[in-house]
Amino acid sequence: MRSLIVDDEPNIRRTLRVALEAMGHKVEDAGSGAEALRLIQRQPCDVAFVDLRLGSESGLNLLDSLLEQVPRLAVVIITAYASWDSAVDAMRRGACDYLAKPFTPSQIRAVLERVEQFQGLRDRVADLEEQVRAEVPEADLEGRDIEVRRVFDIARRVAAAESVVLIRGENGTGKGVLAHALHAWSKRASGPFVTVSCPSLSPELLESDLFGHARGAFTGAVRDTAGKVAAAQGGTLFLDEIGDLPVPLQPKLLRFLQERKYERVGETNTRTADVRLIAATNRDLEAAVAANTFREDLFYRLNVVELTLPPLRQRTDILPLAEHLLLFFARKTGRRLTEFTPEAREALIRHPWPGNLRELRNAIERAAILAAGPEVGLADLPDRIVQSRPGHAGTMVVGGQVTLEELEIEHIRRILSSSSSLEAAARTLGIDPSTLYRKRKLFGL
Repeated sequence: MRSLIVDDEPNIRRTLRVALEAMGHKVEDAGSGAEALRLIQRQPCDVAFVDLRLGSESGLNLLDSLLEQVPRLAVVIITAYASWDSAVDAMRRGACDYLAKPFTPSQIRAVLERVEQFQGLRDRVADLEEQVRAEVPEADLEGRDIEVRRVFDIARRVAAAESVVLIRGENGTGKGVLAHALHAWSKRASGPFVTVSCPSLSPELLESDLFGHARGAFTGAVRDTAGKVAAAQGGTLFLDEIGDLPVPLQPKLLRFLQERKYERVGETNTRTADVRLIAATNRDLEAAVAANTFREDLFYRLNVVELTLPPLRQRTDILPLAEHLLLFFARKTGRRLTEFTPEAREALIRHPWPGNLRELRNAIERAAILAAGPEVGLADLPDRIVQSRPGHAGTMVVGGQVTLEELEIEHIRRILSSSSSLEAAARTLGIDPSTLYRKRKLFGL
């Protein structure tokens, strides 16, 4: 590995250099923080040994600067003034190890072995994440739509906070994908991501699934169960379809949100959990509050940061998303598929996509299997999509029994779907972007 030694004592630098070079590592050394930063800007290193006290400088402050320059750098703090407090502070600020002077070559070798193991694991995680992206095309379905990109931009900004996030949108719009992205962008990314599906169980079983239960709490409880809250410790708890949370369980969730405290079913012992909570729903929670099926105080406690994903029919990037999915399934099936025929493109734009991204994925996967290649045609698409084309019974055509407003809405929808941006769509329509924005809002596009 390429190593950097930062110490204001020449003898320490010289001794450590000899040991590292004897182990086969390339070494640079610096007597000050400024010199170290110059060296690492010129040639990034794999590991840096940094003295805690660099004359009048702080090695911990230099640690921050080094990691800002090279985020993957493994920093080992070395010091003749070792203490528990300084060790904890160093690790909290990003050091990977801590060595008290004087140290032996065998201690240095052990530290470097741990660094190599850690970096190998980090590379393995990166490889696995890349494999997941390759196997799950929805992970890259942020797309080109302006509204969706705005939602993801806000998500990136709030990811670092600990605030509760409520994701709203129809079924299949990608709420789960966005929840995973929030977790991956957060400080809790190395922790677990645990999902609780609120409509999946009865109120009693859902409470047990969420908070856990003690042995004997109910029939069939033959052992203690920790629950999803405990499983998410240090990470993110995702409550999917929170609008379907049973009313009896809502006060307990509210208390957990406010205090991070809970009891397992059948226990009186109060437990505490360190989790970040993300919720998602396809329901109108305001209407549920008005109907007394959802607590108003819980609604406001959940709705700290709200992110709303638009349905696919309102997005302007249906064709780019379809092409992205086609390339994915072509690779997965080993087929040579390059594009859609003009008729197939028209059908994809025309279809209202009630199932949103999930329906689009299924339709393109089917097409990739059936297409003779290299183009995907109408015959390869599901019938419900083909029947949305102009010229089929019940569809809108110029000169048909439709109003001017219906024609305008359909024309704008189709231009938005085939344009790369709102500005491009406005140019095609011959109106300015602000007018197009108002029409989208008026027509719900």
